[in-house]
Amino acid sequence: MNRMSKPLHSRPWGGATVLLTVSLALGACSTMEGVTTSVIAERRVEYVIAGYGAPAVVLENGLGGGLEWWAKVFPEVAKETKVFAYNRPGTGASNDVSTPRDGDHIVEELRQTLRETGIAPPYVLVGHSLGGLYMQLYARRHPNEVAGLILVDSTHPEQLKGAGARENWPAWAKVAFETVTSKTAQEELAAIPATGAAVLALPPLEGKPVIVLSAKGPMSETSEIARDANAKRVDIARLHPGARQVWVDSGHGIPLEKPEAVVAAIHEVLVTVRANAVARGQK
Repeated sequence: MNRMSKPLHSRPWGGATVLLTVSLALGACSTMEGVTTSVIAERRVEYVIAGYGAPAVVLENGLGGGLEWWAKVFPEVAKETKVFAYNRPGTGASNDVSTPRDGDHIVEELRQTLRETGIAPPYVLVGHSLGGLYMQLYARRHPNEVAGLILVDSTHPEQLKGAGARENWPAWAKVAFETVTSKTAQEELAAIPATGAAVLALPPLEGKPVIVLSAKGPMSETSEIARDANAKRVDIARLHPGARQVWVDSGHGIPLEKPEAVVAAIHEVLVTVRANAVARGQK
């Protein structure tokens, strides 16, 4: 059995899951065929590619989550186009690296990996949880390489501000994160404010389809942390003018709990991108 991370959000602590945006490796299992490793820029990278066609879909994991999080999404997308999933440095069989674990470094490492594996832009970027924050940065930093953007219960650029600040987390969550998660995951979490600031310093993606999938499972929770998390879910759409927000009857782990919602969003974006390309070609 391959590794699978179980989301920390399964604990009932009032929507603060999205504040942590973290997964703990607690044992549930799933498999993905075709996973391989290659040495790219002197580091080992674990990834999987399947399908044919363009634009390619690029999947980015949440904090501490392995590529198996996409096990129910990946094969469906591969029926329609080329799709890529991978593990960031320090996750799965991907080597640790010494560079900072902020979004700028992670985005550039991803771009290099895509080039080395022969996947050409533009891409439909799909990011879950903290992976969504990285994909927001990618889309703003390199808009010419992006065909569309799908955020799956994404981390907000200011997720760790206000009621979501780490000092407001429940004591058990602080202990769990510090004792169970990897050093790399802790470094990524610590870099969220810097990554978020980088996102907000850049103009949003324009003229490309953007879909925001938001979990409504915790919406009934009434703690201050939950209200803050849900307000940030709403605000994600504001940060992307023209985005379509879809509320999914799910907890934070939408790729596992409601994979059909992710597959449908990807299909919608692919149809839009391809139709736009045909229209441009007719002019």
